Amino acid sequence: MIESMKQLAKEKDICVLATVSGTTPHCSLMAYTTDDDCSEIYMATYRTTKKFKNLMENPSVSLLIDTREEHKGSRRPEAKAMTVSGTLERLEDDQKKAWAKARLLDRHPHLKGFLDHPDAEVICIKIRSFLLLDGLTDAHFEEMPQ
Repeated sequence: MIESMKQLAKEKDICVLATVSGTTPHCSLMAYTTDDDCSEIYMATYRTTKKFKNLMENPSVSLLIDTREEHKGSRRPEAKAMTVSGTLERLEDDQKKAWAKARLLDRHPHLKGFLDHPDAEVICIKIRSFLLLDGLTDAHFEEMPQ
């Protein structure tokens, strides 16, 4: 099942990122990409954003990846919704930063101007677990090996 979960994460490229400050959650629609084995997810944000401030305060995140666009109307009950739990990992290594940025640009070329901004930072989410809801009631949970 974990391979199906990773495949869904690799196929999609937009998610909802949930961060928290104190007791207040904050959600952001984000473009993303994964590494080859889907153990990490890469996104970009400006360092001046609420989400970045929240990540610096609390590195735990939740992502929502779903198939609602493919399952409209009478097919809505077939939609999949996957919660990815993870932890922010700051990219300190310049080579890895450049690799992650190139990977993001390969998947999202429209982000070039955004990523070239001096305030932009590519962030890495180390995946801890997946929770996939397949349809209305079929749930599957998988932890990533650490």
